[in-house]
Amino acid sequence: MGEIEDAIERAGQEAFTREPAKTVQARVNFLLKYLTPKEIGQEIGVTADSVNRYRRGSRKNPPEDVAVKIDTAVRSRWQPQVRRRRRKQAAARTGITVETRARFGCTASIGSTDDGRFRRLTVNLPPAYAQRLFDARNTGASDQQMREIIAEGFKEIYFQDGGARAMGISEVAITGIDYLDLGF
Repeated sequence: MGEIEDAIERAGQEAFTREPAKTVQARVNFLLKYLTPKEIGQEIGVTADSVNRYRRGSRKNPPEDVAVKIDTAVRSRWQPQVRRRRRKQAAARTGITVETRARFGCTASIGSTDDGRFRRLTVNLPPAYAQRLFDARNTGASDQQMREIIAEGFKEIYFQDGGARAMGISEVAITGIDYLDLGF
């Protein structure tokens, strides 16, 4: 996954109405609703026998890296309807909030500089950009394609202030991302 897809996943997890199970046994039993022991083992890096030991409760304390992988696997499948509802709401009414520290470069008229510089920005993008971003993710778009959608939103909302200034900017590019966080 790319940076933007990770940010979408984290934002979706903030919508949880209740936390996932706490014990390893309960987490593995939850995963068994979606995957076979062999598939779980491949995803978390253990054998199917180890998965069955976690399921039965005869093994309770996995190594730290395996525990993190189990947590990630559970959270990626937890409350899919809640996340879907939040994405639908963002795409229809609320939009998304993008907080980032990244290098932004602009293509503008002759005589201006297009050297990128780091900026820390928090921008609320309208629902249309949320819809485009979610559609791009669902169709398997690359991280670069999703960056372009966000950059276009930043150009319109932040740099051009909805048409009130900097109309000479024809393109905004996001290059070096230090961090990127989304909220919806």
